[in-house]
Amino acid sequence: MEVRFTKHQVARSAMPDAEAFNRMYLVKNVSRLRATYQIRLLAFRAVNEGMQLILRVPETCVFDDSLTDLIMKCGKSVARENY
Repeated sequence: MEVRFTKHQVARSAMPDAEAFNRMYLVKNVSRLRATYQIRLLAFRAVNEGMQLILRVPETCVFDDSLTDLIMKCGKSVARENY
């Protein structure tokens, strides 16, 4: 993985809200969710490390087409969990 830097030479990264065993959890309380930089970076990490990224969202949350495409590309490495 190539490390990218911002304008002020700070490494860009993203952290999940929680990690347990081989799962990363990202909790979002939104009505619509897109494939943001944070989600794409965590999905890439999940695929590379053999982990699973769990997106915890409300039942009424709608996934944007960009996020649906990302989930299809990543296979079982990205999953949705409703609360």
